[in-house]
Amino acid sequence: MKIGCTAYSYRKPIVEGRMKLEDFIRICGGYRLDGVELTGYYFESIDRDYLRRIKRLCLDYGLDIYGTATRSDFCKHSRDDRMKELEHVKRWVEVAYFLGAPTLRVFAGRIPEGYSFDEALNWVVESLKICGSYGEEYGVVIAMENHGGITSTVEQVSRILDSVNSEWVRLTLDLGNYKVDPYREIAESIKYAVNIHAKCHKPTPTRVDESIDYPRIIPLLREHGYNGYLSIEYEGATPAEEAVPIVIEGLRKLLGRVE
Repeated sequence: MKIGCTAYSYRKPIVEGRMKLEDFIRICGGYRLDGVELTGYYFESIDRDYLRRIKRLCLDYGLDIYGTATRSDFCKHSRDDRMKELEHVKRWVEVAYFLGAPTLRVFAGRIPEGYSFDEALNWVVESLKICGSYGEEYGVVIAMENHGGITSTVEQVSRILDSVNSEWVRLTLDLGNYKVDPYREIAESIKYAVNIHAKCHKPTPTRVDESIDYPRIIPLLREHGYNGYLSIEYEGATPAEEAVPIVIEGLRKLLGRVE
């Protein structure tokens, strides 16, 4: 398995103007990570000149761009609104393609009040099928995240992905987002995963995180044949500049890697 980091982990300094996406890339290069997940919220632009600079900088630091990410909501009850969401996702498929990123993280959304799971499921499945077809044209996998809402449980995630039934629509598996029976749900989700968010709130160099059992999860991932990225998604109170290196150290120890 490889270790990368989401730009979202550094959202506070980026949003506060103390850091740019380029600085995040340089930091990850300094940590000798394998790659970066360039969260779309922090792009200054999606024009080609800016994207070229970002892509070139990642090459300079030896970093794969293994994914990018955008917001989306396919549970909007208005078809016109869902079509707007689809157009937004299509633009980000093109961004991912230009950057050489094989995956684009999306959200399915939350069931609106007054509507049933099955109604929202139909909207989500229809939307993801359209996204998947567009992603296939560009060689970009649409990686829906288990992110609460209509994707709160593995049963919901499986129902969606099995209904879409496309190798171009898979899963960004967030290790911290299942709440019912997390380790069973993680195990049952691995077969869909093309990227994994290694969630962390309270980092520790021996266990990665105090509340998520990484010494249990890493062997589980290996057992199920996952060999992709562990994409650090740090959401704790300690500044990312202090916390992320601890998470990296913990993951490297569990993976048996020495840098």
